[in-house]
Amino acid sequence: KMGYWDADYVIKETDILALFRITPQPGVDPIEASAAIAGESSTATWTVVWTDLLTACDLYRAKAYRVDPVPNVADQYFAYIAYDIDLFEEGSIANLTASIIGNVFGFKAVKALRLEDMRMPVAYLKTFQGPATGLIVERERMDKFGRPFLGATVKPKLGLSGKNYGRVVYEGLKGGLDFLKDDENINSQPFMRWRERFLYSMEGVNKASASAGEIKGHYLNVTAATMEDMYERAEFSKDVGSIICMIDLVIGYTAIQSMAIWARKHDMILHLHRAGNSTYSRQKNHGMNFRVICKWMRMAGVDHIHAGTVVGKLEGDPLMIKGFYNTLLESETDINLP
Repeated sequence: KMGYWDADYVIKETDILALFRITPQPGVDPIEASAAIAGESSTATWTVVWTDLLTACDLYRAKAYRVDPVPNVADQYFAYIAYDIDLFEEGSIANLTASIIGNVFGFKAVKALRLEDMRMPVAYLKTFQGPATGLIVERERMDKFGRPFLGATVKPKLGLSGKNYGRVVYEGLKGGLDFLKDDENINSQPFMRWRERFLYSMEGVNKASASAGEIKGHYLNVTAATMEDMYERAEFSKDVGSIICMIDLVIGYTAIQSMAIWARKHDMILHLHRAGNSTYSRQKNHGMNFRVICKWMRMAGVDHIHAGTVVGKLEGDPLMIKGFYNTLLESETDINLP
């Protein structure tokens, strides 16, 4: 009755599309649940209000237009929902997420909810800056072609002094690595303050570069408590000669966009560590697929993103990881199910 379900809806080129995996509560029809998700993530609230008459709700309501059972899984459904582009502020991931992953994940009509994928229209994408540095530009800066870049993370991640940290950077780069990087939780602790880490790391980079006769690098983590602190650290990393700096996903979407703007303005490569992503991406029936975060981070302007691998200590299904890579590398992807 409210108009959030429309099986005959014709998708517009400017619509933002979201694919949700829904697990309805017992007794709740999946179409009813998908319509409820569309309503809560757009114009609806818990009851009918007379103020709906003051606006063009027919235009601004999200439309759930398709529901399919999840293959080989009981009581789960894929719900397709279309959102009018005018529901979202231009160039703001914070505003996009406030609707798409806001209150709706606590909705009583569903036992679990997962955002699996999104389609962003060109008209909306053009309002974001996107990444400044592509693969070719980075290879030109490194003067390395025809092979993958080889990198590693400094270990132990915590506890080293600045001098020993720089020694690890030097030894790794001298041994053949192109890059080393800080880990997600090395910021400015009592055992090693950030300036000390930056100076000793870049000393190691410069010595290794001179020894090898080729360009080397180190991802300096500028993650901090405030934007002012992050800007200060990023500017210092540039001043000491780094070509790349790093941030963590946990700093938040607005901070990530702000740092991406800074990096483009100052001609710095920006790497994103996906610290915290498994909090909402690991469970297969609730949360959010990492491929969605990949798209948001590209929109924000991140040059690199820590996207996982099929070996090592963390979860990594080969098809899933390849899907993340395709999402990050390709300008357009088609449905390609195994």
